[in-house]
This record gives sequence, structure tokens and C-alpha cells, in this order.
Amino acid sequence: MKNVLVILNERAGSLLGRDGGEIRDIVEKTLAGPGREIRVVLTHGREIVREIHNGAKTGYDTLIIGGGDGSVNCAASALAGTKQALGVLPLGTMNLFARDLGMPPKLEDALSALASGKERQVDLARLNGRLFHTLSGIGFFSQMARAREEVRSLPGKAVQVVAAAWRAFSRTGHFSLELDIDGKKRSIETYALLVTVNRFTGEAWRRETLDKGVLECHFATDKATAARLKAGADLVTGRWRDNPGIESYTATRVRVERSRRRAWVATDGELMREYTPLEYIVVPKALRIIAPI
Repeated sequence: MKNVLVILNERAGSLLGRDGGEIRDIVEKTLAGPGREIRVVLTHGREIVREIHNGAKTGYDTLIIGGGDGSVNCAASALAGTKQALGVLPLGTMNLFARDLGMPPKLEDALSALASGKERQVDLARLNGRLFHTLSGIGFFSQMARAREEVRSLPGKAVQVVAAAWRAFSRTGHFSLELDIDGKKRSIETYALLVTVNRFTGEAWRRETLDKGVLECHFATDKATAARLKAGADLVTGRWRDNPGIESYTATRVRVERSRRRAWVATDGELMREYTPLEYIVVPKALRIIAPI
């Protein structure tokens, strides 16, 4: 890291109420190194996107993003396939990508981890040409993304997760899909389908490796209400591996066909309308990242 741009979401929970000048001083002092130039930008909303794209077009060799998975998605898409590296500060709600990189949750600790970090390459995936870094889902998962926005005012993350899961479950019905998983075709009835970049190998949606060059496709098929409730709880908590009503398949390409022309899809925490069929493909080692040693 020689020429570094640090973009921070000033409205992230861990930064609220803190002085901007103080934050800049902490970032600059912690990341300081011989011959290293650092520019710190505190902004919010659509300005984050603008700063990311401007930074990707200029002479910075490293962009560090402090925000949630959606902001990281924007930065990863802008830097994919280039020689520029991405650093991530976990200032969002879920912080799935930062967590899998091993980033500490506190700002000061995360900055120290980046200052002594090492560059490596990780996989991304494409959905209909759009890059993403962690996961993309329909049905229950798209309703979860919608419901999380609705319950942000509730006290505590655990309460928000439970409330969002209940709302998502109550709104989600079964629908028919035609799947093509690496050439193997299957017709299913489901209420939840998720495609992940590499395999989630334990509870709480954690990935041990980010560079195996695979996708994993998960879907839930039980129709009984009690089984759906149990599967929904397992999907939220990450204990789905032991649930017989949830199937998982490893692949490099996944095609999802649905009768509707468009579908709501939650990708890296952002809810979007996508045209069907949904075409997923892994992009091995597409992104350079800075991660703890």
C-alpha cells in the first residue's frame, strides 16, 4: 500500500457521534508507513458510490472501504480484474465479507490489521453479468433483505434478525424453478434458494476459504409449516447442513429459470429486480484484497 484512498460511511453505526477530524487522525496514524500516502473521505449515500468509482479510475493502488456488504460489493465490482487492491473495514450490519477475511470488528483493530496485512486474491461471482462477493438469494432471502430494512428501528441486532425472519417467512410462498447446475437439470418446488461464492462450512454463515473457484447452490423443499419454520430458523442461524429439507450442491455455473419475467433477488445485502433466467458463474481469483496475515 503506497497510495491509499480510504472511504468511510460517516453514518455507519460505529462512527455516529464521533468527530470526523478524530476519525481521520486515527486512520492516518494507524495506516502510516514509509512512503505511504493516505487520503481519507467521510461521506454517505450515493456519494460513496461516486467516490469508489472515482478512486478506481485514479492512481490509487489500494482502496479501503468502511461500510457494509453493499458498499464492499460496489468496490469489489469496480476493482475486479485490476491491479488495485481492496481493504475492508466492517462498519455495516452483517459484514459477511469482512468477517470471512478475518477482519476485527472494531475500527482501530481493523485498521491495524490492514496496516500489517498481506495481499491475496479471492473469488467473485457474476449474476447476469453483475459481480458479487458473498451470496445471492431469492424467495425467503429476498424477503429477509426487505424485512431487515423495515425493522432497523427495533432495539438490538438479535431482535431485528428474529423480527425480519418472521416477516420474511410470513410473506414467502412456494414457487417452481428449473435448475441447471453444471449441466445437471432439476425441477423443484421451493420457497428459498441461495447461491454462495465458495462453500459455507460452519454455523453463522462462515467461509473458511475464498479462493476454491466454486459456487454452492442451496434450496429448501419442505412444504409442511413446521418444517418450513425449522428450515427458516436453520437458514438464518447457519445450521442448515443438518436439515434434511435443505439441499446443497457445488458447481461453477448455476442457471435458475422461473415463469416470471423478473424476480426480486437479494445480493450481498442489496435487494434488486433481476431478469430471468438468473445466470450465476464463478469468477476465480478476480479480486486483490488486503487481509490480516
